[in-house]
Amino acid sequence: MQVPLWFTLIVVGWLGVKLIRPPWWLVAVLLLGGYLLADSLLAPAIDTAVK
Repeated sequence: MQVPLWFTLIVVGWLGVKLIRPPWWLVAVLLLGGYLLADSLLAPAIDTAVK
């Protein structure tokens, strides 16, 4: 099962806001940073570490 990255980011962000109630700017920074990191040169290394 393959889930699009944008959908995963929306779900994780929504759950994080509902459960933890962090400031909105922190959520935006974490989501944007994760998205940018997934498109970077480090993505294969992160993918290997996660699997």
